[in-house]
Amino acid sequence: MLSKKTKYGIKALAFIAKKADKKPVQTSEISKSENISQKFLESILLELRKSGFLGSKKGKGGGYYLIKEPRDIQMTAVIRVLEGPIAMVPCVSLNYYEKCDDCPSEETCSVHSLMIQVRDSTLKVLGDNTLADISARK
Repeated sequence: MLSKKTKYGIKALAFIAKKADKKPVQTSEISKSENISQKFLESILLELRKSGFLGSKKGKGGGYYLIKEPRDIQMTAVIRVLEGPIAMVPCVSLNYYEKCDDCPSEETCSVHSLMIQVRDSTLKVLGDNTLADISARK
């Protein structure tokens, strides 16, 4: 299940991407518009800034802005930064692989083969969508 942190992070990025003037957006504006706790949102935006998605400007006219073009921000990258692995079990993760302690053989494991299909389908959907795609939707 997607965490609130990730859900709110995606909503905040989409809100910023929809701004036509490209000026920095204040946390309070995003918080009110998207119904997200401002304190929680600040921690999410800070993480997105540290990860290279957002820049920030202090002072009058300050706030957060996108560093990259929305079309260059894949949802797989956002999910991995905010949520961690996309795979539901560690033995099928491409970036966070770990062998399962309770499984003697990945080749014969029915859960393993099913979760590979789930991972691949999820990666396709997320990889085929950018911030530009989701922010263009109404």
